Amino acid sequence: MSRIAVTSERGVAVGPYSQAIDTGQLVFLSGQTPLDPHTGTLVEGGPGQQTGRCLNNLVAVLSAAGLTTDDVVKCNVYLTDMDDFAEMNRVYASYFAQPPPARTTIAVAGLPLGAHVEIEMVAVRP
Repeated sequence: MSRIAVTSERGVAVGPYSQAIDTGQLVFLSGQTPLDPHTGTLVEGGPGQQTGRCLNNLVAVLSAAGLTTDDVVKCNVYLTDMDDFAEMNRVYASYFAQPPPARTTIAVAGLPLGAHVEIEMVAVRP
């Protein structure tokens, strides 16, 4: 099995991990928090704005792997407050064609830098 790191300047990694690992058929994208890739700081705004930033960061990593959101088969969403679910869901839905990928949404006690949301993905090469 191959194991190739995928990196995008518009994605963000703030620790000892790869933005994504390409195994040849499956591409596993690490969780992205809503960090501005130019400043490395948390974006201002609520869960909707932060969801958009997470997804934009992930789309950049997908693009670096030669993929799009149409290739995504699974997402995991981590929210610090389930009251933010509807706002996150509204923004999230705008990034995917039908049928959307499978998804799990989990409430967590906290995320780095006080983020409201973190999202990770798994994509499959066509």
